[in-house]
Amino acid sequence: MHIISKRTLKLFWQQHPHAEVPLQTWFGLVSKASWAGPADAKAMFGNAVDFVGDNRLIFDIAGNKYRLVVHVAYRHGKVLIKFVGTHAAYDRIDAATI
Repeated sequence: MHIISKRTLKLFWQQHPHAEVPLQTWFGLVSKASWAGPADAKAMFGNAVDFVGDNRLIFDIAGNKYRLVVHVAYRHGKVLIKFVGTHAAYDRIDAATI
């Protein structure tokens, strides 16, 4: 999958250094994946991923300390990062519309 944009992740882990390794791990796994649909993401991440409408996925990062919301265009092999933040910051957004 082609991930847009790693810069968003880098900016976040510069502010939250403990997030760097888990986000780098997530990036490495997803960038090598080829998801045809939500079931492929679920097979890869199990209970660490949830789904909301509009092909948005919510990943629990670092044991749910951080949250990552992405939009996936399965047909085009693209993953757009919509939000990365602490669990507390995630609680203040609407993952379906961000």
